[in-house]
Amino acid sequence: MSPHPILRLGAAGLAVGLLLGCAGGPPAPDWQVNAHGALQRATVADLEGQDRVAGVEWRRALEETRRTARLDLLARVELSRCAVRQASLDVSACDGFEHLQADATPEDQAYARYLMGAPEAADQPLLPPVHRAVAQVLLAPPAEGRAAPVLTAMADPVSRLVAAGALFRAERLDPSGIAVAVGTASAQGWRRPLLAWLQVQADVARQSGDAALEALARRRLDALTAGAAARPAQTSD
Repeated sequence: MSPHPILRLGAAGLAVGLLLGCAGGPPAPDWQVNAHGALQRATVADLEGQDRVAGVEWRRALEETRRTARLDLLARVELSRCAVRQASLDVSACDGFEHLQADATPEDQAYARYLMGAPEAADQPLLPPVHRAVAQVLLAPPAEGRAAPVLTAMADPVSRLVAAGALFRAERLDPSGIAVAVGTASAQGWRRPLLAWLQVQADVARQSGDAALEALARRRLDALTAGAAARPAQTSD
């Protein structure tokens, strides 16, 4: 294991882990430990829809990493934020990575293209293994019913939602794949992605004339938003 402090793409294909050194090796520098914790908290807060907390933790992760003046590491933190937001079909957070893309590693550049739903053939071996089967779907000619089985085979729920977002951007996600994304977000209780995917499900059902599914999706949206309105406002730490 390399002793150098680098962020790595973990099982979810996100920069939520750090190489903290081998057992018995020197202790990790403070910036690394702090950035690691901030990335984990930011990811959870983002998925739970805690916008204020997520914003604070993403900024903290960036500031800790900025202490190294490593542009490739800053790019990876920004790419992590882009991926987490893509799980909720929000790509507005990808602007930060775009500004640093030239300094990103080849692996991270490949992952960014994958997130946009446009991987290249040479990108597949550079991607985190969990995402390679989805990249193969994106590279192959369009075919009905391919997305859902590939998504279901992904054990990690964050990876599954990120992959569903990539397929959706490429217009490769049919109703069965959308149902997988809805079910994943629902099972985890992740409010932000569940809101996004239920809205997609309702819209697609309406376009296809499935009135029963549209009505169900909209009732679920009502239940989710009513619960949010009933919660007290977050207090400052």
